[in-house]
Parts: sequence; structure tokens; C-alpha cells
Amino acid sequence: MSEPVRAAVSVDWSEGTWTTPPRATEEREGMLLVTAEEGSDAWRLTSYGFVHDTEHALLAPLPDDAAMEVEFDIPFEAQFDQAGLFVRVDETRWVKAGIEFADGELNLGAVVTDGMSDWSLAPVPHWRSRRITVRISRQGTALTVRAAADGEPLRLVRVIPFAADLDASAGPFVCAPSRAGLTVPFTAWRRGAADADLH
Repeated sequence: MSEPVRAAVSVDWSEGTWTTPPRATEEREGMLLVTAEEGSDAWRLTSYGFVHDTEHALLAPLPDDAAMEVEFDIPFEAQFDQAGLFVRVDETRWVKAGIEFADGELNLGAVVTDGMSDWSLAPVPHWRSRRITVRISRQGTALTVRAAADGEPLRLVRVIPFAADLDASAGPFVCAPSRAGLTVPFTAWRRGAADADLH
């Protein structure tokens, strides 16, 4: 099992504010089940030319020297089904990190957007049917993204430049760019101290 974020406290689902309200939510035994709208996504310009700003992200403040993490299950089956952790400054500066179903397989990745989006992916087919943890630590001039499947240690996904004076919020997100009916169960949302070390 992955180590929880240091000095962690649970964030109540009611503390967050949606960037775009999902089709439906349901609290059940401490979990939050989020059903996405068909066509929901987050992307800016690069390669595709379009701007999508309709992700379902439930956000609460992420100050410097803090970390936030979410746990969720992955019932993905359609192109670009995705869920994970979203960090937002404004509509042109944001990060999404987590699991995405692309070209027939599960991938661990991140999109970093500063005016325009980029995209990085690594296949994780053995993560299917397992609980996923995604953690982002904010410290100094960086966001550090880590992730794991249940029973494995967290792995480093990405280190992202991020100015210390930015006012940012973060929390769980879901997108379903290509279909209706995607419901993702989030089992935990935690905030705590930033990770002490990069490695």
C-alpha cells in the first residue's frame, strides 16, 4: 500500500467547488461517485486547435508546502476516459494528472497547461481493476506528481515548474470526452505536508 501524504487530514467532499458540475454525484459509505457529462474535457490549443474547459474538478486550496492526493477506482472503457488530480490557477494555467484510457490501454500521465497544453503518457496495463493513488506536492517553485496502484510504492511521474506566489486549488477530477455514462468512485481525498524529498 502506498504511504499516505504526510500529516494527512481528510478533505470533506463538501469543501470543494466544481469547475464544471458533473452530471451527477452520490456520496456512499464515505466515497464520492462522480458521473461525467459526455464531452467533458480539459485541453488548450496544442495540436488539436480547440479549447476545452469543461472538466469536472472538485477544488480546494493548495498552498505552498502542501500536498494533496486522491484515491479512486478506474472503470474505464472508452477513448480518453480519465480521472485523477487537477490543479488550477486559472483557465490558462492548470495541471491534470492521473489515469487515461487512450488507444485501447490504460496510461499514467499528465497534461501541463500554461497558455497551451502538453501531454505525457506511459502505459500501465497491469493497473486495471486496482485502486489508484495520485499525489501532487507543492513546494517552492515546483509541483511534484506521484502515483501508484494499490500495493505498489508511489512512482515519480513528473516535476513541473510552478511559481510559489500563485494562488492555486486542487482536487479530484473526471472527464469523459467520448461517451456518456462514466462514473468514477473516489474513495479518499487528503491534504497534508509536501513530500520531504524528490527521490
